[in-house]
Amino acid sequence: MVKMNDEHPIYVIKTTANQERAVANLLEKVAKKEHLDIRAILAPDELKGYVLVEASRPEVVDQAIQTLPHARALVKGQSSFSEVEHFLTPKLTVTGITEGSIVELISGPFKGEKARVKRIDETHEEITVELFEAMVPIPVTVRGDNVRVLKREETE
Repeated sequence: MVKMNDEHPIYVIKTTANQERAVANLLEKVAKKEHLDIRAILAPDELKGYVLVEASRPEVVDQAIQTLPHARALVKGQSSFSEVEHFLTPKLTVTGITEGSIVELISGPFKGEKARVKRIDETHEEITVELFEAMVPIPVTVRGDNVRVLKREETE
């Protein structure tokens, strides 16, 4: 019987780049079908080429990835929850955007338009921009994840 506060080790699977989600989804299916002791699977966006797996033993993970396409190998060693915990906290969408930066809107009615950032509202994760192509400069407020930074404002 497993105690609630038991912490299983985290194992790392090396994958083909940009196939992390596919490997994680297939791994979940294999684990359910084979009734493997895999507790959790995580494919963080900021960790390219790797999938994190919480399991009782490394042999369980190794067995699961044998037939998976794009799963390259099980990395030697193990991690703990405290080492991967930072992947579980959401990042602010306005992080890395500064006033004066040039951005491209990637969704919404102004998709594809370029604009200059005028104001950043971190509490609502929104930015106010002025579109370059507009006849009259009208401020438009969009969510931080709806823009891609093209050029950051240099600090002098």
